[in-house]
Amino acid sequence: MRALLLFLITAVALVLQATIFDFIRIFGVKPDLVLLLVIFYGFIHGSKEGAYFGFLSGLFIDFLSGQYIGLNALSKMAVGYFVGLGETKLYKENIFIATIVSMVGTVIGQTIYYLLLLVTGIHIPFINGLFHVIIPIAVYNGIFTILLYGRFYRSSTRGLLRIREM
Repeated sequence: MRALLLFLITAVALVLQATIFDFIRIFGVKPDLVLLLVIFYGFIHGSKEGAYFGFLSGLFIDFLSGQYIGLNALSKMAVGYFVGLGETKLYKENIFIATIVSMVGTVIGQTIYYLLLLVTGIHIPFINGLFHVIIPIAVYNGIFTILLYGRFYRSSTRGLLRIREM
């Protein structure tokens, strides 16, 4: 049930990202809602779960886009793992900490994606990418963290998304 719900939330986030947020671009960028879900999930459930969810959601994006299969999977897996390292060290209930984690996680994820693009032969000047794509997406994701993290946290700890003990 939880896996199906996570899949549906990811699919809805991807549809919103590809449709509505295409029209609500700020400074030419839109939020990466799927990356934000991976960050939330990894931060709440730990690095192993975060990496697993990041890989699957990234692979889902890669298969739907049809471009460079594995780039999103690898970058989102790495982000899920890295933010999951803070699971036991950081206060997950604090929205300010969650916002900082989301913004840093977004910078890490977008930078990894940029580096993977370089490996495939696509060259974008790093300073241009940093100031025109990476940082604006991080700010955008930070704003969405303030709006969405509380609901996701409550659902992950007490609601439908929580991991039930056997």
